[in-house]
Amino acid sequence: MKTLLVAEYRDGKLLGTSSELINFAAKLGADSAMVLVGSETELPAYAGKLYLADIDKAGEFNPSVHKQLILDVIKKEQPSMVVLPHSSYGWDLAPRIALALKAAQISEVVEIKDDSLIVPSCNAKLRRQVKATTDISVVTLQGGAFTPSEEPSGTPEVIKVEVATDGDVQFSGYEEAEAGGVDLSKAEIIVSAGRGIGKPENLEIIENLAKALKGEYGASRPVVDAEWADPSRQVGTTGQTVTPKLYVACGISGAIQHLAGMKKSEFVLAINTDKDAPIGEIADVLAVADLKQLVPILTEKLNAL
Repeated sequence: MKTLLVAEYRDGKLLGTSSELINFAAKLGADSAMVLVGSETELPAYAGKLYLADIDKAGEFNPSVHKQLILDVIKKEQPSMVVLPHSSYGWDLAPRIALALKAAQISEVVEIKDDSLIVPSCNAKLRRQVKATTDISVVTLQGGAFTPSEEPSGTPEVIKVEVATDGDVQFSGYEEAEAGGVDLSKAEIIVSAGRGIGKPENLEIIENLAKALKGEYGASRPVVDAEWADPSRQVGTTGQTVTPKLYVACGISGAIQHLAGMKKSEFVLAINTDKDAPIGEIADVLAVADLKQLVPILTEKLNAL
């Protein structure tokens, strides 16, 4: 099996998702080649063929040009799977490539099981095991799902490719999102609420612990979707990515979308009634307890110091 990995440049920088693409191919046991619209000054650590198009000519965002570039490389490499990051870049390109190839598209892959791919469904509350029936498929990977334990190494064999410069999109740059709410990325201590808090009134328990620790409180996507917490408090791939010194996960099961947003925290304390909850796999300490009982006790002890 061969995969074609599509790495991403954004705002003049190579994104770290390239290492996740490489790790995915390794877990799949597949040979791979990579394609990138980027610069020779910043190449991925990758021991394989890298088809490189000049970003100054192709632009960071030009769907028709990038699509044709990838289709041209597909003709040369004949992969059975094209793999992109599940980002705005991947969301835009994947369906265009799949349509051109008349190929199956599988979006937001979080795991490999046997010969199938695992994707979330029902707002990430369930998981499905799927497999393409076409000769070639187009796949996007959920951010953080295939982060390697060690950074890839190697020097790519660079193959420069020419691209058309008359695409139908003129890329003018990025616009920063309007600031609002709290910037959790700067917080050294975060106490986050998950679905396990039970009801919106219990969010106060989480807030009180955060105050006692002189930190901020965050929330998982289900809590935000239920409108129990402001969207600016959301941690995860569709919220904020945080790296605090201490992250306290209260009633959070550990969906991959949430883990991707906080897994680089220096120390993780998880409080959950389920000893087998996925959050326990990355937690430094897992307290198997009812948060509605334990958290108020912790808050009281801290306030008494």
